[in-house]
Amino acid sequence: MATVILLRHGRTTANATGVLAGRLPGVKLDETGHGQAARAGARIGVVPLAAIVSSPLERCRQTARAILDAQGGPLTIAGERGITECDYGDWQGRPLRELAREKLWGVVQTQPSAATFPSGESLAAMQARAVAAIRRHDAALEAAHGAGAVWVAVSHGDIIKSILADALGMHLDLFQRINIDPASVSIVRYTGTRPYVLASNTHEGDLSWLAPKPARTSGRARRTSDAMVGGGAGPADSPSAPVLG
Repeated sequence: MATVILLRHGRTTANATGVLAGRLPGVKLDETGHGQAARAGARIGVVPLAAIVSSPLERCRQTARAILDAQGGPLTIAGERGITECDYGDWQGRPLRELAREKLWGVVQTQPSAATFPSGESLAAMQARAVAAIRRHDAALEAAHGAGAVWVAVSHGDIIKSILADALGMHLDLFQRINIDPASVSIVRYTGTRPYVLASNTHEGDLSWLAPKPARTSGRARRTSDAMVGGGAGPADSPSAPVLG
């Protein structure tokens, strides 16, 4: 039962000016974004990480470096194209206020499973490759480091929304109901039974409960992948399904 911390990159120059950056090169964190990344790094720094995986785009790698600096250990940043930004095709680089007048905008808002960006990628294809990449890394890290492994994936808003929608069992057409802010933390634990969404779009809060714990001894509750009927007692005594937010 490995756990992934999904971290959106900090605010960028494109975010601040209302431009859809997509995969354009040279889109970097602005001053606010650097501060957000540093705060996220400090927050996650209390958790010993098994890995840091990042979209190859610069804004994500800048954010990932803040996580790496806070860890102070031998980790490196692994690039993963499967969690790179959606290919918005001809839409990238254009102002959002202009795109909102396009017919496709309404499809993206109400039926994203049917949306394909001109000369770009469909949102369904985006979700499929992102979910596959996250689940692949999660399974590999659990096999290598054990069920208590915790790792970070630094990615983009629509990517994280689509991963959370999959974990929640939501149809892609509902993923616009999920909000993911710059430098926000969302957490998913994958198990043999189901994924558990432990947090979504959080900016504050202690994450030390995520640190791997010694195996429980006899006479105490055994950690399982079962849902806690009635809600459980929270992270201290029921780590299979804690809630933040």
